[in-house]
Amino acid sequence: MSRERPRRGTLPPAQENIDKLEKVVNEGNFYEAQQMYKSISARYIAVERYSEALDILQSGACIQLKHGQVTCGAELAVLFVETLVKGKVPYDDETLDCVRKIYKKFPQISLPQHLGDDDDMQQLTEALGAAKIRVDGCSSFLKAAIKWSSEFGAHKSGSPELHDMLAEYIYSESPEVDIARVSFHFVRGNHPKKFASTLVNFMGKCYTGEDDLAIARAILMYLSIGNLRDANYLMDEVKKLVESQQLEFPQSDLIQFVTYLLQTLQRDALPLFNMLRQNYKSSIERDSTFNELLDEIAEKFYGVRRRNPMQGVFGDFFKMMGGE
Repeated sequence: MSRERPRRGTLPPAQENIDKLEKVVNEGNFYEAQQMYKSISARYIAVERYSEALDILQSGACIQLKHGQVTCGAELAVLFVETLVKGKVPYDDETLDCVRKIYKKFPQISLPQHLGDDDDMQQLTEALGAAKIRVDGCSSFLKAAIKWSSEFGAHKSGSPELHDMLAEYIYSESPEVDIARVSFHFVRGNHPKKFASTLVNFMGKCYTGEDDLAIARAILMYLSIGNLRDANYLMDEVKKLVESQQLEFPQSDLIQFVTYLLQTLQRDALPLFNMLRQNYKSSIERDSTFNELLDEIAEKFYGVRRRNPMQGVFGDFFKMMGGE
């Protein structure tokens, strides 16, 4: 990530410190190395040699994560993003690739199956705790990166690529998946086909009655940011996947509502939109967020202003980025 010429001073080229610190980690001295990564990178930051500080932090995050030191690696990953902000580094393909390299080092570990005796339950408890640490660490890193990207050149809601990374990691690694949180990031990403596959996978695991809620929530989230194209694509793709896998597509009043809604939003039909909300009121109220999403949809498609403009999708965004 060398962007600027090194300034004169007593600090050596970053690679000398990177080689030295990697040796400390490879010898198993993880905590000692962690303190050295933090203190040495801080010296480069203090003299505004941001590129070299970033190289040191990226190397540290990757090697700690490679050795399974998730807490250490995640801390250095967050420091990496904080240094991007301090150095006012613009969002571009090169920097995104650096973030992606760190992300790919976060472990992906399946939870143990077919447990029975007390020793097995102890193993499961430990595995669940480790999974939470992984998800929390990766989430902190990518949420910080999304915020940085929104401030330094990406879309105002953050890099779609970073949203996709976070959605996929949360879904694959969380012991108990919060599908609303996963959906929040997928709808701001670039892969509705992957999102559809994830939803169908979730439908095969969720409790009875949650499948139609998950589909409806995903459709409404897309529509709340004005994305009618991907909302329609998602619905069609979920139906295709369900049919190809010989599963049962949920048939409920809520699914009927979102189906009619997708058709209604293709025309200037505010009275019909309002009538649908009234007629399917009981189904909409199955999820406390649906009415708020529909208020956002009314504003996006029909110019109906919400009572509190700080509520809604951007309010949710800041809430998500600030720590759920």
